[in-house]
Amino acid sequence: MALCSGVGAMALPSELIVHIFSFLSDRDKLRASAVCSRWRECLFYPALWTELKLRIGGGGSSSEETSRLEFLMRKFGAFVRELQLELTPPEVMVSSRNNEQQPSCTRVDLPPGSVNNPQPSKRWRDAMATYLDHALCVFTNLHNNRNLRKLHLYGDTCALQQEGLLDNSNLLQIHEGQKKINEIQRLFRELLSHSRQLRWLSCSFMLGLVTPSSLAYLSNPSSETLQHLSLLDHQFGPLISPSELDRLSSLHSLALDYSDLTSELCGLLASPHRTPLHRLSLLLNGTTLEVKSLEGTATEDDWKALVRVSANLRVYIMVVEVSSSELLGVLKPSLPLERIHLDSYNTLVTDATLELIAQQYNKTLTHFILLRDDPEFPDLSVNRNEDPLVLLAWRCTQLAVLVIHGYTMWSHNLIAISRLRGASLRVLTVSEESIEFDPDQPLYLQGDPVHNLVKEVSLGLGRVWHPCLDYSLVLIEHTHHFHQELHAFSLGM
Repeated sequence: MALCSGVGAMALPSELIVHIFSFLSDRDKLRASAVCSRWRECLFYPALWTELKLRIGGGGSSSEETSRLEFLMRKFGAFVRELQLELTPPEVMVSSRNNEQQPSCTRVDLPPGSVNNPQPSKRWRDAMATYLDHALCVFTNLHNNRNLRKLHLYGDTCALQQEGLLDNSNLLQIHEGQKKINEIQRLFRELLSHSRQLRWLSCSFMLGLVTPSSLAYLSNPSSETLQHLSLLDHQFGPLISPSELDRLSSLHSLALDYSDLTSELCGLLASPHRTPLHRLSLLLNGTTLEVKSLEGTATEDDWKALVRVSANLRVYIMVVEVSSSELLGVLKPSLPLERIHLDSYNTLVTDATLELIAQQYNKTLTHFILLRDDPEFPDLSVNRNEDPLVLLAWRCTQLAVLVIHGYTMWSHNLIAISRLRGASLRVLTVSEESIEFDPDQPLYLQGDPVHNLVKEVSLGLGRVWHPCLDYSLVLIEHTHHFHQELHAFSLGM
C-alpha cells in the first residue's frame, strides 16, 4: 500500500480522500483544510457540504464571526442543499429575567430619561447593523441556489424588537438600514423564485426578511414540493394569504401566528384535494392580540372539517401572556391538541383552564408546560387535595412531558402525579422553588422531607428523579423555545 511505502496519504486518489473526509464534522473539515492545498481542494468538494448548520452571534468576536460567515457562504451558498442558520445580534444588553420586573422580550438597556420616548442607543444601532450585514451576506450568496431543499432560519431578534425602538425613524439612524432591509427582502424573493425543489421553508423572527408578498414569488415547482412552511415574525400583519396557501397543496406541517389562522385558511387546509396536514404549530401571543383580534379565526366547525380530512393532525400551541378568558375561547373541543406551553409573567393560569384542557384533550395531550416568571408562586388548587395538575395527569393518559415552574406544587401532589403516570411520564421537570411541603402529611413526620420526596417520586416513575435546581433550564426565551420545539414537532419527534 502507498501508506506503507512511505508515500503517505498524498498518494491516495482524490475520490477516496473526499470519502474519508465525509465522516468529519463541519468544524473538523475546516480545521483539516489548513493542512495543505491538496486537502483544502478535496475538503471543499461540493458533495461534502450538502448540509450546513450555523449559529452566528451571541458570543466571540463579531468581526471573526462575520469573516467566518462570509467565507462559508461564499464557498457553499451556491450549492448547499440544506441550510440551518441562527442569527443572534451581538452585544445587546438585556437584563436577566429574575432581576427586572418586566417580560424578557421587552427589556433593553435604555439611556436615562428615555422610558417615555425611547431612543436607540449606539449599542443597539451597532447590533442592528451587524445583524443586517449578516443577513445580507447570507442571501447575497444564496439567492441563486436552485437546488436548495431545506432553509431553516431563526433570528434571535427579541432584544431588537423593543416597542418604540423599531420604527422608521430609528431605522434611519442605522447606516443604510432601510436600504439593506430592502435588499435582503429582494434577495429572499429571488431565492424563492429560483428554487426548484424546496421542501422545507422555516423563517422564524427573521427581522426584515419576510413580507406579506414574499410567498407570491415562490416558483411553481417549489410550491408543489414544499412540505413544511413556518412563517413567524414580530410584525402584526399576516405573512401568508389564502391564495398563496392554496398553491401549497403538499404541505405536511405548518407553523403560524394563531391570529393568522383564519376561518378561510382553515377551510383551505380542509380541502380533500390537498395532502392531509399532519402537524400544525401555533403561537398565541398576548402582545399580538392587542393589535389583532381573534375574530375571524378558526371556529369549532372549521376544526371539525379539518380533522375529518386530516385524521392524523396534531396541534402544538405556545401561549405567551394571554388571559385565561381569551384562552378558553381559543381551545375549541375539536382542536386535536397534542402539546401546549403556557408561559406568562403578569397573567395567571386558572384552575378552570387546566380543567378544560384535561377534559377536552385527555386522549391527545402528550406535552404540558406551565411556566410563570414572577417572585410569587400562586397555588392553583382550591385546597391542597384538589390540585388541577393531578387531575390533568390522571385524565390525560398519553401525557409524557410535564414541566412546572412559577406555581406552587405541593409535594404530596407531585408524588401522586408520579404514581398516576409512572414510567410513561418520560419528562417530569419541576423547579425546586415551586415545591412546597405540607407539614400535616404523615410522610414527612420523620426524616428529611426533600429526601422522602425524591425517594417517593423516583419510585413512582421507576427511575431516579430530582427537582430542577437551575430555574434557567425551564425559563428560556419563549420565541427560541417555540422555534426549536416546532422544528422537532414538525418532524414527528
